Amino acid sequence: MSDLLRIAIVGYGEIACRQHVPAIAKTSGMALVAVADPVKTPPGMPHFRDLQELLRDGPEIDAVALCTPPQMRHAQAAAALASGKHVLLEKPPGTTLSELTPLIAAAQEAGRTLFAAWHSGYAAAVGPARQLLAGRTINKVTIIWKEDVRVWHPGQAWIFEAGGFGVFDPGINALSILTEILPRAVFVRSAALDFPSNREAPIAAEIELSDAGGLPIHAEFDFRQTGSPSWDILCETDAGPVTLSKGGRQLRDGNRLVVDAPNDEYPALYRRFVALTSEGKSDVDLAPLQLVADSFMLGRRRLVEAFED
Repeated sequence: MSDLLRIAIVGYGEIACRQHVPAIAKTSGMALVAVADPVKTPPGMPHFRDLQELLRDGPEIDAVALCTPPQMRHAQAAAALASGKHVLLEKPPGTTLSELTPLIAAAQEAGRTLFAAWHSGYAAAVGPARQLLAGRTINKVTIIWKEDVRVWHPGQAWIFEAGGFGVFDPGINALSILTEILPRAVFVRSAALDFPSNREAPIAAEIELSDAGGLPIHAEFDFRQTGSPSWDILCETDAGPVTLSKGGRQLRDGNRLVVDAPNDEYPALYRRFVALTSEGKSDVDLAPLQLVADSFMLGRRRLVEAFED
């Protein structure tokens, strides 16, 4: 295997184009050498219709980044691991918890890295928020995670199909931050999910969570917000409010601005991926996906107006 980690992207949609390609270009010790997608590819890049064609006819690669819809990722990850490749899974890492267990085992057996890429957990203010909260008593947490699906997922019909997660596709970002910054594990107590009459995944959700100490956590997710998105987590503590905004890039301690950083999540993800492959380790945190699964298990289904993109 080359000292340079040669990686291919599978699925060249919005997230791959906007985040993965530039992040790989910024990451020392890594090079993008191919793309597999039925339609799109960066100019001048070796292009293959799908993962199978890439593995059969493509250049030598050491790893793949799976940026396809989550409904496709289990079979693709299994094939890549069987071919001796390291695998980075865009979030969410799969459509079910149970499908990830054999992938974790396959990666271990093959001696390859499997990495669940919870990008929001790598936002610049998340680590400082965790440190700040560690020295305080948290009394209440409120999550407001709302955006316009037509802006952030234009024409992506899969997101409203079964297994597409609906509003939990962005909402799981908030949950991945929540599980990073709180000192104790959290669980879902109740949920209400709004399903458009013509779709198979929710467009909005309200969730009540807690931890073993009874900490009240309220989350609101909505795909129907227009204008600027709201990606905020407010923690009320014994020493005043601690607020994470801009999806984890901005941190305020009361009125004091502690962190206000640019979006550098994906370069941090890829630095972590390179380190994992060099150490022969995997990192598959299932906690955010578990909270989504529990929300679906406990959620009351509320039918709302049809959604047309």
